[in-house]
Parts: sequence; structure tokens; C-alpha cells
Amino acid sequence: MEELAPLASLSLTHVHYDPTDPVSYFCAWLALVPQGLCVMYATLIWSTREAEIILMFAGQLACEVLNFGLKRILKEERPKQMHGKGYGMPSSHAQFVAFFSLSLTMFLLFRHVPKKPTPSHTPLSLAARVGLSILALMNAGLVAWSRIYLSYHTPWQVLVGCAAGAVTAVSWFLITTVVRQIGLLSWALEQYPTRLFRIRDLVVEEDLCQSGWEKWEAKRISEQKATTKKKR
Repeated sequence: MEELAPLASLSLTHVHYDPTDPVSYFCAWLALVPQGLCVMYATLIWSTREAEIILMFAGQLACEVLNFGLKRILKEERPKQMHGKGYGMPSSHAQFVAFFSLSLTMFLLFRHVPKKPTPSHTPLSLAARVGLSILALMNAGLVAWSRIYLSYHTPWQVLVGCAAGAVTAVSWFLITTVVRQIGLLSWALEQYPTRLFRIRDLVVEEDLCQSGWEKWEAKRISEQKATTKKKR
């Protein structure tokens, strides 16, 4: 028989966990949160074409590049249970979710200024935005803790990852604030490529669910009036 070539494993979602431990199984699912967030980013960018989401995703990618560089500079091994599976300092999962949760929190509390309520739309209240921020931060904490529980990282590696993600999030938020204030974003939105792909900047004052809602309401009411007239 001919010898078969050795096969490689695509370890994008390959997670080691203890099958006899329900908590370990739960932590294995938490390890997929960054992949899920990337799918969310791609879906929202494609469906909404919002500049703010594109900017946030760009910052997320920059955060990943930073993590890639730090791991290869520090070259600190993972705990012995996961030895040989790449460098562990800092935790990329912790850094990823720290950036996302803090970026979302700063957007909701400092940049998002919703319009006044209208008969067809009630924007998210401050209490709701605070609640969403707390949920995002709690989710980040769970993901970071799960990396320690699964023995993929030491507590110090996770803490450094969270710190790197937080520093990157704050830095990127300040950079994008300056980009907005000096008019660079407004200029970019007037260029042919951004207009071709219909990139817009509405989510800072409108909720995502608001997009097209008032147009739909006006159409629905108009059709109801037309139907009523026909019955008469």
C-alpha cells in the first residue's frame, strides 16, 4: 500500500477541555467568542455599511496585530498542560474581548448621542446603554477567566492581555475621536470608493434598528390609508 501523506489540523476552533467537567465544557464554548464577534463584525459591516463599525473593526485588527507582535517579542510559554501550542504572553482571547467590550462601552456612553424620541422610534435609554456595557464587560471577564480555567494561560498572561486590549481600545477611541473632530472622516465619506459602497455615519445618533424604520412606517401607514379609502 502507498504511504499516506501526513495530515495537518486547522486549529481555528480546536479547543482542549475536560469532557467530565461541565464548567470546562462551558469554557470551551467561551473560547469561540472571538470568532463569533468576527462574524458579527462582518455581518454588521455588510448589512449596515456604518463607518463607526468599520473603524471599530479596524481597531480590533490592529489589536490582534499588536498581540501577534508581543507574543513573539516576549516569547513566554503557556502553562505546562498546553506546552507547545504557541506562546502565551499575552492572552489573545483576553486582549480581543477587552478591546471589544471597552470599545463598545465607550461608544455607547460617550460617542452615541441618540436623537430625541419620535412617534415611530424610541432610542436606547442611558440605562439600557449602561446595561449593555455591563453585559459586554461581564462577557469579557468570563472569556478571560475561561482561559485560566482551561489552563491555556497563566493569570498573569490573562491580566497582561486584558491590559493590552484596554490600552489599545482607549488609544483607538482617542484616535478616531480626533479623526472625527478634524473632519477627516467626513472627507473620507465624500470620496468615490466610500460612496460607491454606500458607507454612512448614522449609528452615532441613530440605533441600528432605526435604519429604514421610519421609511417603512410611512409606507405602512400610506398603504393602510389607501386600503381604507378603497373600502369606502
